[in-house]
Amino acid sequence: MAAERDPRHAGGARVVRRPPGRRAQILAAAAGQFHRRGYHAVSMADVAAEVGITAPALYRHVRNKPELLLHAVAADLAALRAAVRAGAGGPAALCPALAAAAVEHRTLGTLWQRDARLLPPAQRAALRRELRGDVRQMARGLARARPELPPAQAEFLCWSLLSAYGSLSYHTFAPPRRWFERLLTRIGTDLLAAVPASAPAPAPADATGPPAAGPSSPPSVLPPVPESRREELLVAAVRLFHERGFDNVSTDRIGAAVGISGPSVYRHFTTKAELLAAALVRSRERLRHEVEGAIAAAPGGPAGALTAGLRAYLDFALRHSHYLGAMVSETERLDPPDRRAAVDFRRSFLRVWVGLLQQVRPEYDTAEARIRVHAMFALLNDGVRHPAEASGPGRAALLESAGRAVLGLPPDV
Repeated sequence: MAAERDPRHAGGARVVRRPPGRRAQILAAAAGQFHRRGYHAVSMADVAAEVGITAPALYRHVRNKPELLLHAVAADLAALRAAVRAGAGGPAALCPALAAAAVEHRTLGTLWQRDARLLPPAQRAALRRELRGDVRQMARGLARARPELPPAQAEFLCWSLLSAYGSLSYHTFAPPRRWFERLLTRIGTDLLAAVPASAPAPAPADATGPPAAGPSSPPSVLPPVPESRREELLVAAVRLFHERGFDNVSTDRIGAAVGISGPSVYRHFTTKAELLAAALVRSRERLRHEVEGAIAAAPGGPAGALTAGLRAYLDFALRHSHYLGAMVSETERLDPPDRRAAVDFRRSFLRVWVGLLQQVRPEYDTAEARIRVHAMFALLNDGVRHPAEASGPGRAALLESAGRAVLGLPPDV
């Protein structure tokens, strides 16, 4: 085993062994730093300082920061894999095992969805193959418990379970651990028992048009935005920011996506951050108008409003998955005033849903309602990005039912 010199005995007079858990400490510290601040804002010296070692000592464990990110992501995925193996018997064993891992490794959601995009494609592809293998193992256990479930839907529900548990990365509630794990176990158990609604939620007509007509559509939508170079840039930029990460997208790439040069982007936006901010403002305006409008106009009291809001959000997510993905993963790249505005909107939007859910389920305290709402948003945001064939027919209906299960609502019949 390699050794580190004790700084209290300069000149090599005394040599001490590395603590047996030093590598795990380093990976946990790195995961926490990347999660809280984002990969680009964290230095190797930051991680070393948190562990209590020097930067040169850190380089004895990893060669560079990209390798540190790779090992941090892999370590969290390994904990997930161990939970999947422990829960191989089916949902009754899987949900508590995954719940415990989710509480212990709350960084995995942001590491996987935001920072892992910065890994070289081959490394990310290898990690994704391993994750897919874990999901297939989960789906086999679910299929044994629910033989009536088509294989594609069993796998889709398992992906949804990971999304719901991964939502812990995006809030900081810290209730007592045993209570937290029990709640997550209940949420996961109900989610894996979900079945498609009898009347599928309507699919959107196209990627940019208004929602399809039907009972789940909001009472009104904003008029179509006139096509312009500025609008083209907003659409292209938010897609690229979501897929590749803000720091990995150049103005040359954004310009090429709409057929102009990189410098020409600055005729419309002063900085790349201003472009991101404008795209997210546009998304927030449309999201609030469509979803809160549907909630306000819904008949049937709080239960009817919650159903209408869920369907309107799902409609929006199916049409604007890139906007929602960028809102989740790129907010920290905004300039401080724009970041505060985005955070204020998120809190306000969340309060509407938490208050509505507590009216329908008054036995929920605020912590439980918020955890359930976060989990519902996460599974919808992720689920709409899966190809439709990944869940078989009725993806929207299955997502609606999964969302209701996570909120603790009965199936809509």
